Amino acid sequence: MTNRLMCLVVRALGLALLVSINGLAQDRFTIVKEIEALREQLKQKENEFLAPAAEDRARFAEPLRQPDMGLARLMPREQYREKLTVREGGAYYSFTSLSNSYDSDSQIGFEQGTLRTGFAGANFGFLVELGDIPIEKVDLDHPAVRYLAEFVAPTAEPDAREQQRKTSNGFKIADRTYRSSQTASVGRTYVLRSVSYDSSDVLVAFCVVRQDTDGSLILLWKKLKEFSTPHLARQ
Repeated sequence: MTNRLMCLVVRALGLALLVSINGLAQDRFTIVKEIEALREQLKQKENEFLAPAAEDRARFAEPLRQPDMGLARLMPREQYREKLTVREGGAYYSFTSLSNSYDSDSQIGFEQGTLRTGFAGANFGFLVELGDIPIEKVDLDHPAVRYLAEFVAPTAEPDAREQQRKTSNGFKIADRTYRSSQTASVGRTYVLRSVSYDSSDVLVAFCVVRQDTDGSLILLWKKLKEFSTPHLARQ
């Protein structure tokens, strides 16, 4: 083979390899774009899945016209934490960020038939059941709400940890039990005070208005008060 012919062969092989590499790079770029599109589609589908049903919104159309009221769905954590891409499977909800993601300042969670609050670090919360009282009748003057409305979040870490232990064990004021967890019952109204350091401090009333066929709960909620964001002096 002459030198000229050898050069032509090498050049042809180089061009072929370059075309192959460019084609492969183009294919990978296309795959990335497809993945991004699929991820966006999945996010939209999960948002639809986690949203309360249209019939729930129609049923509570009148109260939902009021400010600081909304609907939320809580999935049973033990069934959905591995099925959805949203962290913890939509079992948590934030009344301040209006999100089901555990990472979005979550204030209420649902697992094994139990409602829970206070999830990370020194954060804590109170839940108290009011019975079958209509949520429209719950306000800051309700006797069971007054304690939560007047409670001042501690700023020293030892005090916050002590409050965690207290709410975990539960305690009584009059005939009401305040604790960080309560059994979830359809038709019952609850009041929540959630203290999340450096994030939020909120007082909310909510009623479990329905349990769906997949085990999820539909909550009709009303924000009673939002406090100044608490900050913790850590030791």
